[in-house]
Amino acid sequence: MLLFRYILKAHFFPFLFGVFVLISVFLLQFLMKFADRLIGKGLDSWIIIKLISYNLAWMVVLVVPMAVLVSTLMAFGSMAQNNEVAVMKASGISLYKMMVPPFLASIVVALLLIHFNNTVYPNANHAARLLGQDISRKKPTLSLVPGVFSQDVSNYSILVRDINQSTNDLLKLTIYDSSDPQILNIITAQKGRLYFAKNRDKLIMDLWNGEIHTNDLTSNVNYRKIQFEKHKIVMNADQFSFRESQPGSSQRGDRELSAQDMLVIIDSLKNLRSAYKEELDLKIASHVQLEKETASFLSESGFFNERLVLRRVEERLRTSNNTIKSSLRRLEFNSKTSNKFWVEIHKKYSLPVACIIFILIGAPLGTMTRKGGFGVAAGISLIFFLIYWAFLIGGEKLADRGMLSPFWGMWNANVFLGLLGIILTIKSAKERVTINFDLLKKIIPKTWRAPVQDDQNY
Repeated sequence: MLLFRYILKAHFFPFLFGVFVLISVFLLQFLMKFADRLIGKGLDSWIIIKLISYNLAWMVVLVVPMAVLVSTLMAFGSMAQNNEVAVMKASGISLYKMMVPPFLASIVVALLLIHFNNTVYPNANHAARLLGQDISRKKPTLSLVPGVFSQDVSNYSILVRDINQSTNDLLKLTIYDSSDPQILNIITAQKGRLYFAKNRDKLIMDLWNGEIHTNDLTSNVNYRKIQFEKHKIVMNADQFSFRESQPGSSQRGDRELSAQDMLVIIDSLKNLRSAYKEELDLKIASHVQLEKETASFLSESGFFNERLVLRRVEERLRTSNNTIKSSLRRLEFNSKTSNKFWVEIHKKYSLPVACIIFILIGAPLGTMTRKGGFGVAAGISLIFFLIYWAFLIGGEKLADRGMLSPFWGMWNANVFLGLLGIILTIKSAKERVTINFDLLKKIIPKTWRAPVQDDQNY
């Protein structure tokens, strides 16, 4: 029992370190990808923190299995490097027994990750999508450039010929107001001042000494000109203020639902598919009957009415054929939608099970490499995770297109790497196998290598 606790302790801190490093990498990639959507919009820091927090959910789903592989490689590599594995084998403890503690721990992690995938992950994805849409709708603060028309405000084109830098007054303005599609208002003013309302939902412009030219677009006869000393324009400024949508305000996608919710939807799609099939059978039977009636009618009709009859028969057959094609498209769309939900359901379970699979790979590879450093563990983990991800993405695409069942599309990576892990475990348990990196040392230039100090006996 003490030995099992020691092995688990050897995994615990590398696992936490792996999670921290990998999430940092994913977080840096996320910030680099979305930086251009966030900069210049005057967002509150709390909004950015919420966006990052929501997106941490999908990062956890990907990072945890990879961190399990990294920690297993580091733990068993370190124990093999310190000859602890050899001592335990000499004491009668096989590699299988050494793998029992991390294997049981991986089952617990997998179960927790399954619960996370069905509770936290869907809600976080939904909140992240809504918040991302709210941020994308928010435009940067209105900026007016002298001599250039600004169309940042919807239904308004604003031209400012000069700006007083000391008072921020706008000079010699021309404004095209197209808020009413039937009426065009052209407003000119010698001076103006622009500011937001207190709740920032309205943009207010005060104008002095100008004219309003109103033209009815439906009739060129009606034209009106108004001169004013002071005029106020109130414009909608929703695009300049951030309004956060409430959760549940839009329909959820497949990645925003739990497995139980998707099973309910699949059951509804199954009932619809049955109704579509019955409707298709009736249309096919009707089409066959129509063809029989057509053949019988043509055989009885005379030459005089043949051209007219053929035209009418062709129209009826074309209509019947189009209705059959429409029913087939509905069935195909129903099947693709159902496959899409099944793929997401299997993914919620296949990724957590990868934690168990990676124990079977990491333990024998760790004893073979005899290296407990993070660099070696991360490098080997990256190779296997790329293989796993290639299988997973390829299977998902094939399953979505109906070329592969959703089960095999999502579980082929686990089956392949699981068999590979079993083979590696059996081979490593029966005989001592060591993986050296001499080939890499030959490829790396000597100037890049770390200096090696020879032991000297005095």
